[in-house]
Amino acid sequence: MSSMEISLSGVLTIEGHVLIQRVYYEDTDFSGAVYHARYLHFMERARTDYLRCLGVEQSTLFESSDEGLAFMVHRMEIDFKAPARMDDIVTIRTRTEKAGGAKMILLQEIFCNDRLLIAAKVVIAVVNRNGRPRRLPESLAAQFLGET
Repeated sequence: MSSMEISLSGVLTIEGHVLIQRVYYEDTDFSGAVYHARYLHFMERARTDYLRCLGVEQSTLFESSDEGLAFMVHRMEIDFKAPARMDDIVTIRTRTEKAGGAKMILLQEIFCNDRLLIAAKVVIAVVNRNGRPRRLPESLAAQFLGET
């Protein structure tokens, strides 16, 4: 992996994953603030890059066995604290609260400078190719929990 790919994917820290994104015009509404649904995009990118930095390739998991393995957002709680604006640089922080059984719980926060903009709790269902619940392999759970 090149240094450019690493920086595009963010970095793993002791506390989890950190991804930096710029706010573009397309992310904003008529008032110049980030449209509320765009925060979902930022958080999805961060979750995907978190997996990438852990060395987890979703396409490989999906094709890895007869059943496959995939992640689906089951539930999300979001607190909108303050808006970001065009050209702001936001930091998306993702960490694992729980990983095991057929679900994971990820905590995500979006900051601009040191100001908290968004706090979210994301429940991820672990499913097979047919969308049925599947247990998260222990080795994968350990990766999410930083135990490897």
